[in-house]
Amino acid sequence: MVAVTGSVSGGIPGRPARRTIGVVNRVAALLGRIPQPLAARVAALPPRRQELMQDLGLGVALAIVNVVSLLPYRAQLHPLWLALVLVAAQGIPLAWRRSRPVGVGFVIGAARVAYDQLGFGFAPFPLGPAIAVYTVFDRRGPLWRWITGLLVAVGIAVSDASPGHAQPYDTIFQVMIFLSAVAAGLLSRAMRASVQAAQSRADRAEAELDRQSSQAAERERIRIARELHDVVAHHVSLIAVQAEAASSLLPGRPDQARRSVEVIGDTARQALTELRRLLGVLRRPSARLETAPSASLGELGDVLDQVRGTGLRVDFEVEGTPVALAPGVDLTAYRIVQEALTNTIRHANASRAAVRLCYEPGYITVSVTDSGRPSPGPGNGAGAVPPRTAGAGPLLAGAGLGLAGIAERVASCGGSLTVGPVPGTPGIPGAQADGFAVTARLPSR
Repeated sequence: MVAVTGSVSGGIPGRPARRTIGVVNRVAALLGRIPQPLAARVAALPPRRQELMQDLGLGVALAIVNVVSLLPYRAQLHPLWLALVLVAAQGIPLAWRRSRPVGVGFVIGAARVAYDQLGFGFAPFPLGPAIAVYTVFDRRGPLWRWITGLLVAVGIAVSDASPGHAQPYDTIFQVMIFLSAVAAGLLSRAMRASVQAAQSRADRAEAELDRQSSQAAERERIRIARELHDVVAHHVSLIAVQAEAASSLLPGRPDQARRSVEVIGDTARQALTELRRLLGVLRRPSARLETAPSASLGELGDVLDQVRGTGLRVDFEVEGTPVALAPGVDLTAYRIVQEALTNTIRHANASRAAVRLCYEPGYITVSVTDSGRPSPGPGNGAGAVPPRTAGAGPLLAGAGLGLAGIAERVASCGGSLTVGPVPGTPGIPGAQADGFAVTARLPSR
C-alpha cells in the first residue's frame, strides 16, 4: 500500500474545501430523498450484502463529490479527464473497503499521491484516504497497522514536497486528519471487541441457564416419575391383593369378601387423592391447583393398616426420640417404607414384616424386613384376609423399579442404602426362613 494522503488546497487554499463541504451537503440532501421501499429492500438483504451496498453507496457518493468539486476549476486542470479519474479513484474503491481494506487503501493512496505529484491544484478534501486508513486500523492486525502508519507518513512527506504545497499548515492539517482516522479505527475495533465479548458472555450465560433449566426439568421429571411409581405401585398392589382375596372368598364367606371389596374402594380413593395432589402441579398456571401436603412419617400408620388389611402382619418399632425431619427426608423415609412393604406384598409372599425407625443425633435409620416365604401350615397369613398365594405372582409382577426408586431417593438425600437377603430374618420373632431387608440411613436435615 502506498501513501494515502495529499494536499487539501493545492493552489488556492481554503476555497475548494469550502466548496467541497457545500457539495457534500447537497449530495446528503439528495440521498435523504431515497424512497423508503428501496431502503426496506436493502434492509432485507443478508448482512454482508447490506455492507457491500452501503460501501458502494459511500464510494459512489464520494467520487461524485470529488468530481463535482473540481468542475468549477476545469480551466486550470490539464488534462481534465486525468484529474477527474484520479479524484474518482479516491472514492469508488471504498465499495470493497471491508473485504479488501489493504488493497483499497493502496489504490486510493496511489491515486492521491499521483494527483499531487502531477501538479494538479484544488485537491478535494482527503476523505477517501482517511476512510481507507480508518478501515485498515479497524479491520487488520498489528502488522498491517504499522505498515499503514509508515506509508501514511511517507505519503504526507512526498505530497507536501510537491509543487504548490509550501504552506506549513498543510503538513499539520494532514497529520491531524490521519491521526483522527487512526484513533477512530482503533476505537471502533475496541468497541466491536467489547460488544463481541459481551455477546459471548451473554451466549454462555444463556447456554448455562438452558443447561440448568434442562437439568431442573430432568430432576423434576424423575421426581414425578418416582412419586407416580410409589403411589400407583403401592395402592394398585393392595387393590390387586384384595381383589384376589375377594374372589377366593366368594361365595363361601361373603362377609369377609365384602370387607375386601370395601378395602379396595378405600384404597382406590386414597390413590386418586394422591394422584390428584401430584398431578396438580402439572396443570396450566391458569388452572386451579388441587394440592395437599406431601406425605410424611406421621401418616405411616395408614400405610401399615392398609398393608395389614392384605393379611400381612406388620410389626412397627420406633427407637430413640423422634425429631423433626427435613421435608425431603421425611417424604423419602415414608416412601421407603411404603415401597418396601409393597415389594413384600408383590414378590416375597411373606407372612410377616417388621418396620423399624431408629432416631439418632443427625440421622434416622429406616429398616423394613420381611420373614421370607412361610413354611406350609396353619397360622400363616393370619387375619381377616386369607393368604395371598392365589394368583398373586402374575397379577402383581412389575418392572422391578421399586429398589431403583428407593436408591434414587436415598442418594438424593445424601444417605446410604443396604438391601439384600438376611439369614434367619433377625428382628422378626419366630421367622423360619431367610427374609429380605431394606435399610436406609438418612441425614435428618
